[in-house]
Amino acid sequence: MSTQPSLRAGPAEDGRHHRALERLYSAAAINRLFPSVLTITGEGRSIIRATLSPDVYHAAGAAHGTVYFKMLDDAAFYAANTLVTDCFLLTTSFNLHFSKPVREGPVEAHGSWVSGRRRVLVAEARLIDAQGDEVGRGTGTFMRSRIALTSLPAYGAQAG
Repeated sequence: MSTQPSLRAGPAEDGRHHRALERLYSAAAINRLFPSVLTITGEGRSIIRATLSPDVYHAAGAAHGTVYFKMLDDAAFYAANTLVTDCFLLTTSFNLHFSKPVREGPVEAHGSWVSGRRRVLVAEARLIDAQGDEVGRGTGTFMRSRIALTSLPAYGAQAG
């Protein structure tokens, strides 16, 4: 069960931090291999959307586990990073559970912050297929890095 973050006034209140995180995600080179879109839906919440094709299938004709991991890790990571406005977080561990094969079509990973705000944060994500079924779930631990968000060009770029 997810704990919802307490909503309080802060640097992210006007949405600039959330939009900057979305730009940062969009600029990541890996997303040229796994086209997807991040939407920050509020403090401690995110959604990653992608449309799967046979290009990401394993030999048995369903999405490879790397797709599950990438979407779940990203959704949980960005949900957690909404609560941290000064530095980039790093994934230190991630537990993944597969519950159903997913094939061609739209999928969404819904991320939500669970606990922690100081050095270590915990967040979880659920991967949902086009029929609304949960096909995977994961929980991650994320820690603050020494990388300032403002040092990352895509974070500081103005929306075009």
